Amino acid sequence: MTNSCRSNAVLLDSEIETPLVLDTVPGAVDYKGRPVIRSKSGYWRSAWFIIGVEVAERVAYYGIGNNLITYLTGPLHQSTAMAAENVNIWSGTASLLPLMGAFVADSYLGRYRTIIVASLIYILGLGLLTFSAMLPSLSKSECEVANRFTSCSPRLQVILFFFSLYLVAIGQGGHKPCVQAFGADQFDEQHPKECKDRSSFFNWWYFTMCGGCMLTLWILMYIQANLSWALGFGIPYVAMIIALLVFLLGTMIYRFNIDSDEKSPFVRIGRVFVAAIRNRIYN
Repeated sequence: MTNSCRSNAVLLDSEIETPLVLDTVPGAVDYKGRPVIRSKSGYWRSAWFIIGVEVAERVAYYGIGNNLITYLTGPLHQSTAMAAENVNIWSGTASLLPLMGAFVADSYLGRYRTIIVASLIYILGLGLLTFSAMLPSLSKSECEVANRFTSCSPRLQVILFFFSLYLVAIGQGGHKPCVQAFGADQFDEQHPKECKDRSSFFNWWYFTMCGGCMLTLWILMYIQANLSWALGFGIPYVAMIIALLVFLLGTMIYRFNIDSDEKSPFVRIGRVFVAAIRNRIYN
């Protein structure tokens, strides 16, 4: 009887464990490198964490960029031409940096760690930007334009402002190529329902991003123009801190795609350059 109970227990255990083994997600692991159980990881339960992070990041980026020329021609007393030039240089740099962020993510850090590092850089940049806006500015009559950036206000304020502004550009350069791709990793392409819902994920992604940004930017632009630039920069700063904490809360249920590096074009392109350099050196 005892042996029979033991054999039944073993049988029941195997019957319980077998579906778990069969229900793992191929090519995906959890944060500890273990195979992930489909019912306990990924899918919408983790996708919403990632969507929230993207909304906060876009609010921060456009909350600064959309009204930047007003800040340059206002508190920093730059001419319209000089302000337009600085905004264009910053925007162009910010547009190119995602290429570097994608390469770093695919070749070294992975999407998850790149998002965290980029968020920390983002938060540092937004914090310094808020602090620079809190520093006292000189009146326009006291300004002397000495270079492309201008010597209006204490020079430390101007240097701090542009330094923090480009930190924000670096931060979004790590965010932009990784967050959406990491969200897509939460859906299994080989599973019929998850593959179908993956399309819905992109729809919700753009809907929440555009809707959230539109409503928030109206508020931010009003605050920046009529109340306080420090408060207008400080709100995105707080939003990014909250977004990073929310993103970290979902760590235990995220799916990490172990095949992403092999599929990445950036890795293959990088290998081509490395091989070309080696051939050049040795030949």
